[in-house]
Amino acid sequence: MKYDVSVVGFGDNVVDIYTHENVQYPGGNCVNLAVYAKMFGAKRCAYMGYFGTDKNADHVISALREEQIELVKCKKIEGENGYSRCTLEDGDRVFLDYNEGGVRSRHIYDLDEFDLEYLAEFDLVHSGNYCYMESQLPKIKAAGLPLSFDFSDDSEPEYYEKIAPLVTYAFCSFDGTDDEVKEHLQKVASYGPKIVCASRGAKGCMLYANHEFFEQSAYPIEKAIDTMGAGDSLITTFMVGYLDRKKKGMHDDVAIKESIKEAAKFAAKVCQMEGAFGHGKEVQIDALKTK
Repeated sequence: MKYDVSVVGFGDNVVDIYTHENVQYPGGNCVNLAVYAKMFGAKRCAYMGYFGTDKNADHVISALREEQIELVKCKKIEGENGYSRCTLEDGDRVFLDYNEGGVRSRHIYDLDEFDLEYLAEFDLVHSGNYCYMESQLPKIKAAGLPLSFDFSDDSEPEYYEKIAPLVTYAFCSFDGTDDEVKEHLQKVASYGPKIVCASRGAKGCMLYANHEFFEQSAYPIEKAIDTMGAGDSLITTFMVGYLDRKKKGMHDDVAIKESIKEAAKFAAKVCQMEGAFGHGKEVQIDALKTK
C-alpha cells in the first residue's frame, strides 16, 4: 500500500551491538522512523543527522542506502559514531550501555534557513529525547513545521514541561495502571501537543486527542523474536497512516482509530525481525562486558 506522506527523521543514528551474539544492527529512533516509513509505503523518507567516521557509521550508512533512504542533509564528523550495547531476554531487548551518541552529542546539528526550507518539504519531522536536538526544536516550531517527538520511558517531568510545548505529536513508553496512563497523557496534552500516545508493551497503547482516550490492544503474535524497534515502528506507521487519512479528509477520530490499529499490526511484524530492521553484521569486540 502507498501513502501520500513524506517524513524525515532528524537526530539519532546508532549501531545496536548485541553482546550475547557479537552481532550489530543499524538503528536509532530517527533512522528507524525513516526505514519503517519506507517499508510501510510512504512516498518520501529521509534521515537528517551526523555520522562519525568509523566502521559503525559506514554500517548504518550502507544499510540506509540499501533501504533507499534520502541522506542529502547528512554529514560525517571526525570521530566515533553512536552505539549502544544490548542483549535479549525472552525476545525483549535490554540496553546495557551506550556512548552518548558519539560525535552527535558533541557536534549539535545547527539548523540554518536552508535546512528549514528542506524540512518544510516534508509532511512530518520526527525527533526524540536521545537525539541531542533540543536546542533546535524552537526553530522547527517557529517555522510552523509539524513535529513528532519520542519522549521514551525516562523523560523527567521538567523535560516534558520544556519540550512538549514545541511538539505537535508526543509519544512515550509508560508503565502503570490505566488511570496513571490517562493522567500522564492529559498532563502532556496540557502543554500543547495535538495527539499524545503512550505505548504499553504487551498491553498495547493508549492515545489522548480531542479530549478523548483511544485504546488499542497489542496485535497477537506467537512469540517475539526481538522487540527492538517495536515502539518506533508504532510511532512511524501511526503517523504515516494518520497523515495520509487526514489528507484524504477523514474525520480525526476515525483517522486515529484506523491508523493506530494498522500501526499495532505492523509493530507486531517488526517483533519478528532481528535487530530494528535487519542488516546484521558480525563483529569481534575485545571487551563485551555488561554493566
